[in-house]
Amino acid sequence: MQESIFVLNSTNSIANHIFAEIRNRETQRNRRQFHRNLAKLGSLLAFELSRSLEYQQVTVETVLGLSSINVLQQQPVLYTIIRAGLPFLEGFQEFFDQSDCGFVGASRSEGKTDEITVSMGYQAIAPFAGNDLIIVDPMLATGKSLVACTEAILKWGKPKSLHFALAIASPEGIAYLKESLSIPYNLWIGAVDQGLNQKGYIVPGLGDAGDLLFGNKI
Repeated sequence: MQESIFVLNSTNSIANHIFAEIRNRETQRNRRQFHRNLAKLGSLLAFELSRSLEYQQVTVETVLGLSSINVLQQQPVLYTIIRAGLPFLEGFQEFFDQSDCGFVGASRSEGKTDEITVSMGYQAIAPFAGNDLIIVDPMLATGKSLVACTEAILKWGKPKSLHFALAIASPEGIAYLKESLSIPYNLWIGAVDQGLNQKGYIVPGLGDAGDLLFGNKI
């Protein structure tokens, strides 16, 4: 039940410079730079997402008088899928710096797209019932991992609103979310790419974000 979708690179902005670096196989070799660029994308999407949340007016006293300012009614709860989601989460924490955070672990099997399965592992559940829930994940490929993690999280309560923040997404992954989730949600995406290859990787994508950040897995 997709309610809305925002795509950051649908209009030109400085975000295009980040995408140019994060996709470039030469600049990807600088692991720290890749990490920082994912965090920057997280910050940009966090700012855009913040426009959709609910605010309340407070009065702040300055040295010269009073100022009325609209601030968030409550900080959203943030979740990410480890390990690739960690720097992306950091970007969201730049703005939502008082938010509680939850973590889930999921790994997918390798093979053809229609044969991919997902194994769930580590879960650190942060309470979110009645609050805005933001699940951040840099890559939405087949969508199977994100759906499995979302279903595991939602067993613990019903959020006030549900948001998915994604650096890069495939059309197939977006479609899989739509057909698999019955709860309303909003999508906040950096870029929507061409599609998936036979192994379920996003094309042109950027490669395996987790490996680029932390090194190859055995």
